Amino acid sequence: MTTSMPDNGVDSMSPGGVGGRSGRLSWPEPEIEPDRAAGSRIEAPGLASPPGAAKPNPNKAFVRSRSAHFIAFGGGVGLSPAAPGTAGTLAAFPLFWLFDYFLDPVKFLLLISAMFIIGIWACSTTGKALGSHDHGGMVWDEITAFLLVLFLTPNNLIWQAYAFLLFRLLDIIKPPPIRYYDQKLRGGFGVMFDDLLAAFLTLLCLAVWKKFGI
Repeated sequence: MTTSMPDNGVDSMSPGGVGGRSGRLSWPEPEIEPDRAAGSRIEAPGLASPPGAAKPNPNKAFVRSRSAHFIAFGGGVGLSPAAPGTAGTLAAFPLFWLFDYFLDPVKFLLLISAMFIIGIWACSTTGKALGSHDHGGMVWDEITAFLLVLFLTPNNLIWQAYAFLLFRLLDIIKPPPIRYYDQKLRGGFGVMFDDLLAAFLTLLCLAVWKKFGI
């Protein structure tokens, strides 16, 4: 007596029950992990992004994402579409009036020193995130340096206006030794230090002007 096997369209010799009636063994296709598909690459955590990778866009969301970014951009002043450095310098005026009203000279100087130290950290962190060690939107250096200028300048609007114009001129054209240190120093300290030099040169010019009436 002949026993017939049930014909259900599946080859019982095919692993996994797939393969039809061809009589050939059909092996399952090797699985490809999604991350290892053609053209893809797995990067170890912490490695730098490949060249050409998109950099974060310095917008309101970026500024609010970390305290370092918020500080470096002067609370958002550095997002000014035109002359962010000038906008940052102008922002020092209301801060000066506020601090000058509530703080004695010693505490004011201590505050400026603390702002300088904090600025090194904030500008270093933000510069790395943006892929630019001295991004134009980072204005904490202008705010801090010009606060020092205002602190040591006669407290009237005429002197303060001249101080503002002179500080901006020096910060833009960067005469020696500002340009030298701007090119040699990197990171947050370099960002803060060249504006501090601009502040010292501004005060020196104002002192000469006051002394000799030039």
